[in-house]
Order: sequence, then structure tokens, then C-alpha cells
Amino acid sequence: MRRLLQINTNIGWNSVGRIAGQIGDAAIAAGWESYIAYSRDPGGVAGGSTSQLIRIGSRPDRYAHGLLTRLTDAHGLGSAAATRRLISRIDELSPDVVHLHNIHGYYINYPILFDYLSRSGIPVVWTLHDCWPLTGHCAFPAATGCDRHQCVCRDCSQTRSYPASWLRSRASANQHRKAETFGSVANLTIVPVSHWLNSIVSGSFLGDKPRLVIHNGIDVDIFNRTDAVPTRSVLAAASVWDERKGLGDLVGLRALLPDDVGVCVLGLSRSQCKRMPAGITALPRCDDTARLATYYSEAGVFINLSSADNLPSVNLEAQACGTPVVCYDSGGMPETVSHETGLVVPRGDIGAMAHAVMRVLDSRRQKYHAAECRNHILAHFDAAHAFDKYIGLYNKLSE
Repeated sequence: MRRLLQINTNIGWNSVGRIAGQIGDAAIAAGWESYIAYSRDPGGVAGGSTSQLIRIGSRPDRYAHGLLTRLTDAHGLGSAAATRRLISRIDELSPDVVHLHNIHGYYINYPILFDYLSRSGIPVVWTLHDCWPLTGHCAFPAATGCDRHQCVCRDCSQTRSYPASWLRSRASANQHRKAETFGSVANLTIVPVSHWLNSIVSGSFLGDKPRLVIHNGIDVDIFNRTDAVPTRSVLAAASVWDERKGLGDLVGLRALLPDDVGVCVLGLSRSQCKRMPAGITALPRCDDTARLATYYSEAGVFINLSSADNLPSVNLEAQACGTPVVCYDSGGMPETVSHETGLVVPRGDIGAMAHAVMRVLDSRRQKYHAAECRNHILAHFDAAHAFDKYIGLYNKLSE
């Protein structure tokens, strides 16, 4: 029986963690053995994954790696011992395919890992969920309109952004090391999850690697229309609300919408909940997918104000539950909606966002029907179709 090993920061929570778990389940159904190596605690929400889990490192390991990053901008260069222990485990498993997701997150030493992968000859699939593998520091250069990574990263404007460095920037050296390290694996297939990211990869130091765009898919059985009746309200959701996700724009949007339009923000930290102004219903992160489906179904429109995103699952989940989406023209987000299921407005234009929200809310009976939204997801973003593509790729690489 062929063996698949996936590596990701976490398992079972946030979109990438859920995707890794579901890919493992699909691989098992296709006759593979599935293992997932992860660092962050599942927290009791491993998503019901049937894969065998391998823990990478410990909390002190991550703290030490985080401190190294803060002081020297050397993210991905800590966790040497934890990575060597992982490599020993990979040797024992002898997987037929290694599938990488997010290897940033203070838990992997990427030069050690890629040196091993290069020498081992194991076919490697790498799903890119952001731009961190291509830059000298940040995961989302588009958040500040930066395009320096397309030639040489320098004068980084996001040094204090994740993965934050307090004292120095070594963006040029980091990018050069990534180019040498990632390019060393001959049997590497890159999977961008959006056509937008694919275009960026094509002009990068990974541009000569085989590539296959596979859009993120969602579980359309879990994310389905509930009995909830849509209200005249706006919903926004994120796993973590940072500056990139547009919380400031959302507060500004509240002031532009009529008082009879409710605004709910899901995924806030405790301190963020306390800071939300009147007129905004502030809720913490919800890992209960059934409850998430209810939140989506109750909303009149889902909005995404992210200044940079790849292919956010929240846009897909909302439409699968019958709710139209209004989002910024940012990253791969326009790929998530159609003319029948939502609207795209210029990034950062809160006035245009308010106008689009009201247009959708006032047109729900004539346009942006729940059935159209769900059919769009069934046709283009059903997880089963995406996972079939991954299984086909695994089979091809392991022949």
C-alpha cells in the first residue's frame, strides 16, 4: 500500500488544517496510507481526520524558533533538532509522496528538510497557500502593494509583520537562500491554489518547476444551506483578524451602512471583541463547522475586506450555504465569485463596498439567489473534485 505524508503547521483547525485532514481522508479512501505531520496542538478539533498524526517538536521549540525570528529575521532556520527527528520518522515511514503545505510557523528548519528531500528522491508536492516561499520575509507582499519579490527582496516594508522581526531585516539573504534550497529538489511539483498565485510563481525562482493549479475545495455536505432564514445583515469571518484582514475597513464600513443592517464579525480575539464599536456584533472564532454553516446561512451577504489573500475558504463556505459574497479585488479572491453569486470592488474602497453590500441586500429576491450561490460552489469548488486531482497527481508521481 502506498503511503502519503503531509506536513503542515496544524491539523483540523483553520482552512489549511482542515484541507490537509480532508486530503488525508480522501487518500485513505483511494487506498493509500495517510500520515500528517504537524506542530500546533489540534486542541481537540482534529477534524475527525482518519490519518495517523505525527507531532513535530514542542511548544518550547516553537518559542525558541519564534525568538530567533524576532531577533534575527531567520524564520525557518530554527527547529533543527525537531526537524531531524521528523526526518528520522520519514525514513522509517518511507512515504511514496511527501505533500507540503505551510512550512512556516516556527516549527520546521527548511534547509535541513529540503536537503533531505533532495537527497531522498521522494516525489514532493507543495501546495502554496501564500507567498512566503517566494519572498525574503512576508507571506502576503500584496498587502502593501510590494512587488520587490519579483526580482530581489530589499528594503522590506513588512519586517514587523508575520513572521515579525524586531531588530533587523535580512530579506535579500533569506530570499537567496530559499531560491537555492527550494530549487534543489528535482522531483518537486508546485500546486498554487489560485490562478493569481500561479502567475506569481511563474515569474519566480520556482517558475521552472512543474505546476498544477488546484483550487481549494470545501466539504459541500458540511457547508450547506440550513433552515435559517437570511436576515438583512452582513457577516465577516476570519481565523485571525490582523491588519491584512481589514478590520479597520470593517469598522469604517459599519458607519456607512444603514442602522437597520446588522454587522457581525466572527473570529475576533477577546481583546478585539471588547474594542468593537456599537453596531457590530463581535464573536470569537468558531471551530464548529455546523455552527459556521448556520452563521453563513443567516447572513444576507458575506463580505471579505482582506487586502491580500490567495483563495479564502470563507468565501466558498458562505456561497455553499447560499449566501452571496462581496469582496475586494485582491489576490485570488475574484476567482471565488461569479456575476450571479456576488460582487468584486476595488481594494480599500469602503464606499464601493458599502454600495455593493446594499445592492446585494436589496436584490436578493431578484438576483444572487441561494441556489445560484450553492450551484457555483458545487460546480467549481467541491472538495471531492479537488481531492480527486490530488490523488491523480499522487498516483502519477508514485508510478
